[in-house]
Formats: sequence, C-alpha cells, structure tokens
Amino acid sequence: MKYMLLIYSDEKLWSDGERAECMAESTAICHELQAKGQFLGASPLHSVTAATSLRIREGKKLITDGPFAETTEQLGGYYIIDVKNLDEAIAIATRLPPAKKGTVEIRPIFELENLPEPSNEEKVVGHKN
Repeated sequence: MKYMLLIYSDEKLWSDGERAECMAESTAICHELQAKGQFLGASPLHSVTAATSLRIREGKKLITDGPFAETTEQLGGYYIIDVKNLDEAIAIATRLPPAKKGTVEIRPIFELENLPEPSNEEKVVGHKN
C-alpha cells in the first residue's frame, strides 16, 4: 500500500543547523527505504513565503501569495512510501526527525487507473538522478 507522509511544523522552530541535521538524517532514512524497495519519493518544500495559492470561483482566477491556510504548522515536505500496511507506515513516520518538532500526517494514496506514466525525470520526485 502506498502512503504519503506529510511533514508539518512551525518553520520558525528550526535553526539552520537543525534543518541541515534533519535533512541529513532524513536522507539516510530514504536510502534505507530504497534498499528495502519502500521508497517512492521525498522532498522538502521551500518556505511558505514562496507559496502561491490559486482558487477559481465563479469562473474567475484568484491568485494570492502565501499558503492556502493560516496555521501554526506549515506543510514542509513529504515522503511517498510503499509498505505492507499502516503499522509499517507509522513505524517509518516515527523515525522521521520532523516528528520530534511537528506532525507527520500519514495518508493512504488513492490510486487512479488510466493516469499517464511519469517521465523518467518525474518517477522519483525529489530525487536527482
């Protein structure tokens, strides 16, 4: 079963050193998952200050700077994994450094049929070949 692990935390809680350490530890976990055939993709996101939100209402495009919702925790990144069940997904989420300062939301991926195959460059999101 495929799961997306959504990483939420207050961006202001991370020092530059903590963020670098988090990324190094997270990258190591991604390599472990890859060796087990469980890694499908992962990537941190730029700050919410770089976000743009789009809504279409009554046929009109509404574009605003910033995230979709004003919250104390912001979406900071994601992992996509393929594991046997929710228990395995929880076990992986428990190891992720952001869980110590924020929240890891674990969501099963609803797979649709008849979608186009991603190009080679898009197959592993957040991973440079």
